[in-house]
Amino acid sequence: MNRQIEGDTMDIKELLFGLTDTDGVSGAEENAGAFALARLRSYTNDAYIDSFGSVIGKIGVHSKDKPTLLLDAHIDEIGMIVTYIDEKGFVKVGNCGGLDRRLLLAQQVCIHGRQPVPGVICSKPPHLLSDEEKKKAPEVADIAIDTGYSKEQLEGLISLGDRITFYAVNRELLNGRVSGKSFDDRSGVAAILMALDLLQTEGELPFNLTVLFSSQEEVGERGAHIAAFNIAPDYAVAVDVSFGLTSDSMEDKCGKMGQGGMIGISPSLNRAMSDRLIALAKEKEIPYQIEIMPELTGTNADVIAVTKGGVRAVTLSIPLRYMHTPIETLVLSDLEAVAKLLCVFAREGMNHA
Repeated sequence: MNRQIEGDTMDIKELLFGLTDTDGVSGAEENAGAFALARLRSYTNDAYIDSFGSVIGKIGVHSKDKPTLLLDAHIDEIGMIVTYIDEKGFVKVGNCGGLDRRLLLAQQVCIHGRQPVPGVICSKPPHLLSDEEKKKAPEVADIAIDTGYSKEQLEGLISLGDRITFYAVNRELLNGRVSGKSFDDRSGVAAILMALDLLQTEGELPFNLTVLFSSQEEVGERGAHIAAFNIAPDYAVAVDVSFGLTSDSMEDKCGKMGQGGMIGISPSLNRAMSDRLIALAKEKEIPYQIEIMPELTGTNADVIAVTKGGVRAVTLSIPLRYMHTPIETLVLSDLEAVAKLLCVFAREGMNHA
């Protein structure tokens, strides 16, 4: 399904699914980073992967007379890490990022060893559960993966420290919705790449534009902290996902799917940037909604804002249902709206000419 963006054709679904089909658990983002780097090099010859696994690219000609705008989205995904192989061949794990322990049992997974090793997370039959066990989600330390291999066979295929991803099938649902794994935050990466596609026909920008697909966000926003220090931007937009409204969630804490990107307002964000994004969205008739975060944002914007002498930062988020699960779900039109608003902000700057 091709979706039109202001006269240009980009297959948003293909781009997003390509990004999510690659593995890149926190601290092992090599494959996802390589895929994103290849796409980024369509827009610049000055793109590379830094020593911490983040993808960085300078777009267009940079001048010392212009401020630098950083567009950031994190490339890593949640997952697990191999901690032990017991004598019976079961693989013990630890978590990388904020796993939802409620969904772990009976999931299909892939261990990324010397070769991909499929497995399933062990689940005790409900008939054998005690009343107390039925009330609790399992601790990650109690999880074991069954691959069918013996301990000796596994030791030839995987190593301690190998990362594990959920096995998930990307699906196109009705009404422009798609579902899969690691939309958090490969959808943000896709939105930035689409914004760059839109900017290809533009002339000189009011910013020195730099793109960052940062590593290790899910384990403490580490890649963005390091890269932002080296880039030293004046302005930054952290593109991430936020909570999409579901039947059992609180409306005041969620965005509505299909109503555009979520512009962040928070004590930790620059209010002038938030207001500028709102004004541009209204002027260009780009769908948007407001996200109020009373304290920190829980995104890379928090660490970018306090880098070096300080950076004016804002969040622009894509509403996402079922976060940190293998069935994360979003609406492609929201991703489009975020891409369009990023493009307009990069083109127009903080003030009208």
